[in-house]
Amino acid sequence: MQSEDARYLKRKVKGGNIDVHPAEKALVVHYEVEATILGEMGNAMLGERKECQKIIRLKSLNANTDIASLARKVVEECKLIHPCKLAEVEQLIYYLQNRRDSPPGREKQEKKIGKLKDPPPFEGMEIDEIANINDIEDYIELLYEDIADKVRGSALILQLARNPDNLEELLQNETVLGGGGGGRREEWRHANSCITPNLYFLFCSFSQFHGLITHYKIGALCMNIIDHELKRHDLWQEELNKKKKVVEDDADNQVMKKDYVKTYKKYQGLVIKQEQLLRVAFYLLLNLAEDTRTELKMRNKNIVHMLVKSLDRENFELLILVMSFLKKLSVFVENKNDMVELNIIEKLTNLVPCDHEDLLNITLRLLLNLSFDTGLRNKMVQVGLLPKLTALIGAENHRQIVMCILYHVTMDDRFKSMFAYTDCIPQLMKMLFECAEEHIDMELISFCINLASNKRNAQLICDGNGLKLLMKRAFKFKDSLLMKMIRNISQHEGQSKDLFIDYVGDLAAQININEGEEFVIECLGTLANLTVPNLDWELVLKEYNLVPFLKDKLKPGSTEDDLVLEVVIMIGTVSMDDSCAAMLAKSGIIPALIELLNAKQEDDEFVCQIVYVFYQMVFHQATRDVIIKETQAPAYLIDLMHDKNAEIRKVCDNTLDIIAEYDEEWAKKIQSEKFRWHNSQWLEMVENRQMDETEPYVYGDDGLETFIHEGDILERPDLFYNAEGLLPPDGSISPDFLTDYQFQNGDLVGQHPYSSMAVDGFGQPVSFPGRPVTAYGYRPDDPFLYPFGTR
Repeated sequence: MQSEDARYLKRKVKGGNIDVHPAEKALVVHYEVEATILGEMGNAMLGERKECQKIIRLKSLNANTDIASLARKVVEECKLIHPCKLAEVEQLIYYLQNRRDSPPGREKQEKKIGKLKDPPPFEGMEIDEIANINDIEDYIELLYEDIADKVRGSALILQLARNPDNLEELLQNETVLGGGGGGRREEWRHANSCITPNLYFLFCSFSQFHGLITHYKIGALCMNIIDHELKRHDLWQEELNKKKKVVEDDADNQVMKKDYVKTYKKYQGLVIKQEQLLRVAFYLLLNLAEDTRTELKMRNKNIVHMLVKSLDRENFELLILVMSFLKKLSVFVENKNDMVELNIIEKLTNLVPCDHEDLLNITLRLLLNLSFDTGLRNKMVQVGLLPKLTALIGAENHRQIVMCILYHVTMDDRFKSMFAYTDCIPQLMKMLFECAEEHIDMELISFCINLASNKRNAQLICDGNGLKLLMKRAFKFKDSLLMKMIRNISQHEGQSKDLFIDYVGDLAAQININEGEEFVIECLGTLANLTVPNLDWELVLKEYNLVPFLKDKLKPGSTEDDLVLEVVIMIGTVSMDDSCAAMLAKSGIIPALIELLNAKQEDDEFVCQIVYVFYQMVFHQATRDVIIKETQAPAYLIDLMHDKNAEIRKVCDNTLDIIAEYDEEWAKKIQSEKFRWHNSQWLEMVENRQMDETEPYVYGDDGLETFIHEGDILERPDLFYNAEGLLPPDGSISPDFLTDYQFQNGDLVGQHPYSSMAVDGFGQPVSFPGRPVTAYGYRPDDPFLYPFGTR
């Protein structure tokens, strides 16, 4: 063999290509080294080639660096780079100088999450050593050593992962994801100090790497970790509470006090570390939940329970993350139902208000999502959220969200009156009047419209010059929504309605001019609500020439149904005045109403309002004669007397009772129809019954012959009762007989305010004294149980 001195190594370097180092602002020069071992005589003994690379760190590179000078310096000092590659080096340095700190994917992810911030530094993540992407294999080996080495290896890998340029290379390493990145599944319960940085490494991944993370079941591992940590926290609290109870029972025991203080400090330290772990784990799951299928798997593994349980923490950053996750989940009804079972509203109440602006904002957004559920809105009011929310209306950052929540609350009439006991209405009125733009914010005006439908709220709105200022703004901008709010105020009886007398002319003037249809509808509706005794409607109709307008709009198909309906309601209101009713009758509005009734007979609202107009008009002699003698309105009313809609039946019965009092012919028809309807089932049976010749008796029982004496049962008037017993057998009973009997005995005594005829609550004539009345007439077979006039 040749001695060592007899051999020497000769190296020949061949320059290669240049690229950019993925970890930092540095150039990587790839080159080959050809080594040849020569013998003593200079003969080649062995030759080999090896690919190598050299990293040139550009420490002085910044936004103001002269790229050309720096490129020349690099080429001069690095003998591996041939001078002909100067332009390529200059181009790469220019790229490094203008490269963004984070790729577009990262920015998109952060924008989507919103105000959530990356987890802060924590124990095990910050070390003095600087990680190098070329040493990744060494760092992975550390993950298989003892705890101290695991922590060091995890921290170094995480340091690399925090640079977005390294992510793709890291995630292509199967060992990082399968073994090290997962924190070694079999040991994570005992290696809490390194699982946090490992999860943070996975959190740093972009959405395009979620498939790899899912493949290695990192999400399921995260949920197991969270579940375990929450159970550990319960055990810590239980132990701490036991020691606290012992100290409270024996206050003089200094040894136990010191032990409790020591345990409490240890507990605080453990909670801090645990919350860091929980935040990173929840953040990773939130990113994975971008896929709804993955989110469903999380829901099946009880993610909602874990999140709600974490609301008891005091770490603001963790709470913001948990709230964001819950808000994302709350859009699905299954998750919402889980939150209901866990009493989430009580937990959220403790966070409204809070000192942390971001936490308060995300909490309100979660409450907004939950407020779409009626039961949860009720719960919000029960736990006392209403005054807390109204107090936040003045906060500009939260105003819009708070008003949306309160708008949902006001959808229930039970809760509207509660706003009268807060300072909500004065704040809203101030915002309305200070709004400089033509259109008021939709959230604000919608909230005000709902509030105005309550009488007490309407009175508060009208306090001072409230109504005057509202009217002035509505007429100035022709704001239909603001006029809708005014219309809601006008529907309440009392002082607030009396204030509208000063604005009747202004409202009437808006109807005939060419304004927007929505605005005209609200003005008409407001006028129709003004059932004020001292208002001269005849003067209003004449001065503003409204009769032609009203008649023209009654033509079917002439305009939108909403406007036609408001016209009908308006006619019903002005018909309360005798002179107005006569004016309308002469103009031919009654036939127009009957034509509209024919066209809209399937629309209950139209039918009810038109029948109400007839009800108002039959009180006046002039219009009563027109309706009874010149139209077929009573016939339509008889047809509607048994309508399935209770309100229509009620108005029809009252109208027909008045008609029957003043017209004998229609009275007989009306009473006959009531009798026929009441006995319709029995009459139908009698009319349709066909008796066979082999069946001489109705019931087919020979034993009944002696009872009916071979006569018709209708010829046995003694079977009918009167007030004192059986009626005398003087013929069959008919509606005419009952009417005559009642008038002769003076039973019908002015029970109706506009009639001398007694009627019950259904518009039917009352029965004999002491008889209970029903919806359809007389019940002579009922026992004498109730006092007169009750049902």
